Amino acid sequence: MKTVLEKILGFGLEATDNPAFGDYSANIALQHGSPKKIAEEIAEKLKVNKDLTNLVDRIEVAGPGFINFWLKKEALLDNLSQIEERKEKYGTSDAGKGKTVIIDYSSPNIAKPFGIGHLRSTIIGAALYNLYGALGYTVVGDNHLGDWGTQFGKLLYMIKLKNVADFDIAKLEDLYVEFHKLAETDSSLEESAREWFKKLEEGDSEAKDIWQKCVDASMEEFDRIYKLLGVKIDFAFGESYYESEMKQMMQDPGFKKHLVKGEDGALIIDLAKEGIGTPLMFLKSDGATTYATRDLATIKFRERKWDPDTIIYEVGAEQSLHFKQLFAAARLLGLVKERVKLIHTAHGLYLAPDGKKFSTRKGKTIKLEEVLDEAVKRAKKLGNSQENVAKEVGIGAIKYFDLMHSVASNVIFEWDKIMNMEGNSGPYLQYTVARTNSVLAKAKPESKKKEGSLNAEEASVLRSLVRYPEAIESAALLYSPNLLCNFLHDLAQKYNSF
Repeated sequence: MKTVLEKILGFGLEATDNPAFGDYSANIALQHGSPKKIAEEIAEKLKVNKDLTNLVDRIEVAGPGFINFWLKKEALLDNLSQIEERKEKYGTSDAGKGKTVIIDYSSPNIAKPFGIGHLRSTIIGAALYNLYGALGYTVVGDNHLGDWGTQFGKLLYMIKLKNVADFDIAKLEDLYVEFHKLAETDSSLEESAREWFKKLEEGDSEAKDIWQKCVDASMEEFDRIYKLLGVKIDFAFGESYYESEMKQMMQDPGFKKHLVKGEDGALIIDLAKEGIGTPLMFLKSDGATTYATRDLATIKFRERKWDPDTIIYEVGAEQSLHFKQLFAAARLLGLVKERVKLIHTAHGLYLAPDGKKFSTRKGKTIKLEEVLDEAVKRAKKLGNSQENVAKEVGIGAIKYFDLMHSVASNVIFEWDKIMNMEGNSGPYLQYTVARTNSVLAKAKPESKKKEGSLNAEEASVLRSLVRYPEAIESAALLYSPNLLCNFLHDLAQKYNSF
C-alpha cells in the first residue's frame, strides 16, 4: 500500500505510530519555506486526485507542515482480499529482482563445539537470508567456516603426541585445552604448533589427512545443530578453500605494491590514507596467513563467482575494527566494484543473567545443543507434551528471543522472558496462531463478501496487515529482523484484544 501511494503522490511516506495522525504521513512541505502553507496547498491538490481518493479517505495538515493520510475502509478490505488470494506469498515482492546479496553467517570454528556465542550470527543471518529472498533478491548464504590458522597446528601436534586415531569434537576441544595447559610450562610447544601448521599450508599429506578428520568430525555436529534450528546455508566454503586465491593475490604485482614490511618482518597494508590508523596484517613474520589474508581472498572469490551487489557479514561487534580494515583494504586493492555494498552488522553478545559473559567453571564453551535441549524441556512444562510440538515451541522461543532484540544490542539470556506466554515472545506468537486457527476452524462464513462497517478493533488489525510488506522491507534493508518481530507482536496484541 505504501509503495502504491508513493507512486501516485510522487514523494515518500512514513507509517505513523499514532492512529490519530492517520495511517501515513509526509514531511515534504518541511523542505520549503512556509511549510504549513505549502502543505495546505499540496493537500488541496491531492484531494482532487482520483487515483488517490480511491484509496484515501481523508487528508489533513498537522503541526508545522506534515500531511497525514487516512486509508479508506474499502482499501483495507481490498487488501484483505489480496491476503486471501496470495496466502503465504503476501508481503513478498520482486523489489530486489536482478540483484544479488551474499550473506556470510554462522561461521563456527572447526574443532570447537557449536557454542551459544554462535547463535546470534546463525539466527540473524538466516533471518536476513529469508527476508532478502522474500524481496526477490538472489540470495547466497555462505558459512565461512574457521577451518584454517595456527590453532590447527596445536591440534595436529596434540593428536600426534597422544597418538589419537579416532575423535569427536568433544575430544578435539579437550586436546586444545590440554595444549594450552602444557604450553604454560613449555613455551617450545608454540613453535612446534607453528611447524605443524606450516606443514598443513605446504600440503603435507599426513597433516592434511588429520586436518580433514577434524573438519568431518566438526561438520557432523554442526549439521545436527542446523537441522535442529531449521537453518539453511547454501555453501560452507571454509577459509582453507581460498588457498589458491591467496597464492594468486601474493603473486600479483598490483597487489604486492601495497604490501609493506611491519614489525618483526610481517607484511602489512597501510590504511592511513583510508582514515584507519591501524594497519592490516596480511602475513605474519613467519609467513603464515592471517584472518585478513583469507578474508580478502574470500572477497575476491565472491566478486568473481557471484558478482554481488551487497555482501553482508553477520559477525559480532568485537570484530568491528577488523571489518573496517578489511573493507578499506578491499576497495584500496580493487577487489570489489564501487557499487558493491560491504556491510558488517556487528551484533551484540549473549550475556548471562548477571550481565557478564557466559562461561562454565572449566572455562569451556556453553554448548548450544544443551541450551536447545533445555528449551524443549521447558516447553514441555508449558503443556506441550508431544516431542515435535515441544521442539517447535522451545527452539522457536530461543530463535524469536534472539531476533526480537536489536542486532547491535547485547542480550541478557533469561529463561522466564524466553518462555513467557504473555509478553513479547515466541510462545505468545505461537499461541496467537493456534488461537486464530481454532477460530477459523470453528467459523462457518456464509459469504466471502466484505461489506458492512468495521469496529475499531477490526480496523486496527486491518491497518496493521496493510503494513506487513513494509515491515519485511524495512527489516531487510535496515539489517534489523527485530523490526519484523515488533510488527508481529503488535499485530498479535491487536488481534488478541477482541
